[in-house]
Amino acid sequence: MVELKDVQEARIRLLGVAHRTLTSYSATFSRLSGGEVYFKYENLQKTGSFKLRGAYNKIASLPVRDRERGVVAASAGNHAQGVAFASFSAGIPATIVMPEGAPLAKVQATQSYGAKVVLSGASYDDAYLKAKEIMEKEGATFVHAFDDPKVIAGQGTIALEMLEDVPELDMLVAPVGGGGLIAGLTVAAKAIKPNLKVIGVQAKGAPSSYQAFKEKKRVTLSSVSTIADGIAVKTPGELTSQIIFALVDDVVLVDDEEISQAILMVLERGKVMLEGAGAVGVAALLAGKLPVKGHKVGVVLSGGNIDVHTISIIIERGLVKAGRYVRIRTILDDKPGALQKLLELVAREKANIISINHDRIAPHVPIKQAEVELALETRDLAHVQKLMQVLSQAGYQILDH
Repeated sequence: MVELKDVQEARIRLLGVAHRTLTSYSATFSRLSGGEVYFKYENLQKTGSFKLRGAYNKIASLPVRDRERGVVAASAGNHAQGVAFASFSAGIPATIVMPEGAPLAKVQATQSYGAKVVLSGASYDDAYLKAKEIMEKEGATFVHAFDDPKVIAGQGTIALEMLEDVPELDMLVAPVGGGGLIAGLTVAAKAIKPNLKVIGVQAKGAPSSYQAFKEKKRVTLSSVSTIADGIAVKTPGELTSQIIFALVDDVVLVDDEEISQAILMVLERGKVMLEGAGAVGVAALLAGKLPVKGHKVGVVLSGGNIDVHTISIIIERGLVKAGRYVRIRTILDDKPGALQKLLELVAREKANIISINHDRIAPHVPIKQAEVELALETRDLAHVQKLMQVLSQAGYQILDH
């Protein structure tokens, strides 16, 4: 098992390497959740996530003879960058196996640190099997993403910093996938404050650690599907599961809609970018899935390496859900002035026109008529409802919106 002294030793190795990231009170999310909420901004860590801590602690602990043969790792992205950065710093060759669907930003960032990247399989677990093949063939040291005492101890340094910055914390909330972060966090935190509660948050589309915690035995999922790719793990670790079963107080689930809403709200309210895995703690707060009222709660924002295409989709979906963006289709007579009349009505209702598509040749459109699709910027759901009502009263049939 990992002990507090292992975490303290890891902290010494990480001095001058890992940032001591900010632990800061959030008035907005305290008000929304009913607790006193403090965020730990590991998304601002070097390489964009907490993973550097465990990876560096493992690699810095290697004997000279093992360093010469290099290291190999499997990762959905963040551990890859941590291993690549640590290996580069130590002058050690590194091969990283990542799932074929890993975000391009994470692949490119890993390569930028000089690591060789191999894309294999559809999930972390598939990449893990390929990495083990490479390890056996080349004799390299395998740096596990979570199920390793040195990695776990490195992640645990987060708890040391949080409890030094805010000694009054009585609850810690962290993402859980394979379990490395929450295992290290719990070992350190409970050694310092035994009565402190630790709660893990996992994506509903990849609930391996959740099911394991509830059944008190490791499970293997047949498949995983979630925007929180950093915690999309089919099988949690053996050592991490032992620690979680013994020390963690609870594990809860959030779905992708809740995660997306959290990403968007932190971006808009806090001006901070989070990836899916980094936002699950906030998602659980907003969804009322954590017993935070009356507690001082530390929430780990574990990473910010999100693909720009993903964030653009999340933003657009969020705007639609909030009634700040809407598309409407209707049929007009195909004659001069018909479109202008519609646009004047929209303008009077203070909706801003983003784009117009005017189609009079589509097979489903009657002859002498035209289908118009408008993309509009609106204020809120009430504004959208009022606009629909005005258009309907003016004789326009709204096909969908």
